[in-house]
Amino acid sequence: MKILVIDAQGGGIGRAAVHALKENFPDAELTAVGTNTVATSAMLKAGADHAATGENSVVVCARDADFIVGPIGIVIADSMFGEITPRMATAVGQSNGDRILIPVYHCKNTVVGVQSYSIDSLIQSAVDEIRNRLKGCGSTKAPQKN
Repeated sequence: MKILVIDAQGGGIGRAAVHALKENFPDAELTAVGTNTVATSAMLKAGADHAATGENSVVVCARDADFIVGPIGIVIADSMFGEITPRMATAVGQSNGDRILIPVYHCKNTVVGVQSYSIDSLIQSAVDEIRNRLKGCGSTKAPQKN
């Protein structure tokens, strides 16, 4: 199983996701791609098997990922203060991998109907969603509010 984690800015969400995913799926091949070197470094330190930086890395790695995990901004061109290029958002959106998106409320992106949860509970929900999909069923469990 190939899991791709994408993050921008300081890489905090990606770092937490990589750590939780490696802990729960130790046999998965986990690749981290940051939009900048700070984000990439944070995810690599958290235990990613492979790491790369930049637009072309997102495009290439999204092609064969089974799961793509990251903040919701990875599918919105020009989000994350412009760090997500249109080409990156398109690559993630066109990937055959399952996208597990974390609803983060910043950079003018809001998902209505979704309550605000702690990052830790959202990361755990992402892990649970992958586990459920591997078992062949969709998730209906909401994260715990914090």
